[in-house]
Amino acid sequence: MIPRPFEYRFTVQLHDTDAAGRLFFAHLFRHAHDAYEALMREIGQPLPPMIAAQTLLLPLTHAEADYLQPMQHGERICVEVEVLELRQRAFSLGYRFLDAAGRLAARARTVHVQIALEPGSARSLAPELRAALEPHLAAAPTE
Repeated sequence: MIPRPFEYRFTVQLHDTDAAGRLFFAHLFRHAHDAYEALMREIGQPLPPMIAAQTLLLPLTHAEADYLQPMQHGERICVEVEVLELRQRAFSLGYRFLDAAGRLAARARTVHVQIALEPGSARSLAPELRAALEPHLAAAPTE
């Protein structure tokens, strides 16, 4: 069975937009991060307790986005989130921003590395985190 992407929905608010009434480019990453937090909560790995206890530290080491069509004030957007890659110390997430008609408006990718608090170097992904992310691993793309 092919895993379904995790879905996170939001409405483009006035404070999200630029002077033209379109989603300001940097706010795409805020919504991607909100979707990431919702995914982590859904898979039983909520970020607030991790951060408070400093048990798992997962800083971003890379972020990129492609903007394919404008997202307007008041528009409902569905963000599909998939795990693109699980590595020994890192994982990458892919985000697809779809408008109400299902058209791809933007896509983004983030890379997260697990680090140790002391001395702050990368370490292997915690087994419980890996196990929670694996069911959301995207199928390999076909050409």
